[in-house]
Amino acid sequence: MSGKKRASPGADVEKNPLANVELNNEDAQKLQNIQKDIQRVELVIELQAMAKLNPVYEKRRAVAKSIEKFWPLALMNNTMISFHAQHTIDQVALSYLEDLWIVRDPKEPRCYAIEFYFKTNPYFTDSVLKKEYKYVPPPAASDDIPDADGITDSMLEFSWARDVQPSATPIHWKDPENALTKLHPRVAEVDGDDDMPAEAGSFFNFFEIADDPFEIGTQIANEIFSEATDYFMGNVTGDELDSEEEDSEDDDDDAEEIDLEKPRAKKQKKE
Repeated sequence: MSGKKRASPGADVEKNPLANVELNNEDAQKLQNIQKDIQRVELVIELQAMAKLNPVYEKRRAVAKSIEKFWPLALMNNTMISFHAQHTIDQVALSYLEDLWIVRDPKEPRCYAIEFYFKTNPYFTDSVLKKEYKYVPPPAASDDIPDADGITDSMLEFSWARDVQPSATPIHWKDPENALTKLHPRVAEVDGDDDMPAEAGSFFNFFEIADDPFEIGTQIANEIFSEATDYFMGNVTGDELDSEEEDSEDDDDDAEEIDLEKPRAKKQKKE
């Protein structure tokens, strides 16, 4: 009895036409040049947007100053900030914050200083606490020639880890023995494999310690500052605390001095 020989599995499967695609050096260079052009245009748009938004932020600044606890609420409605200011005494100190401003480096606007303006308070004598992320240009930047839009090769190769140096600002505590950063210090990880602290401690360690391992500064400058109104109103989606934390209203035995809940407001028109 004869019959057809059964083919082995996969014998009729066609070869993958996308396998082993080769790219020659000339085409690779063309793609790299185009990608660099895309980065240049994106950077131009980003810098132009920063410049055009600044006068608008000035208008908001004037309005925000007249609103009770605008900036403390905007900050505390951000999950990261609320975590780092979880101590009630931090929240009380932040309740004296009346203005927050970002000053960008004219040579490299992606670097900036964050300025916190405080009313007279029982904790420190400083009216302004400042955290600067200073631009440290690479050696090649001195030979850069900007194009018509002011963009240089060094700007296209900007690296936050390499080109930015955070600063520390000493706080002049009225009672040094009870300084918030002394009561709640940042605790280093002893046996950890990375540089993340074991405990963040007081929010005000952000100012007194240069290193910013939690990237609080970038969160404030690039996220909270631009969306401050939505944060103040509690409208930022995807940044809410877990429901268990939201339902912990019965545990507010320490927070009688300050109300940092979402403000009650009349129905607003969406801008």
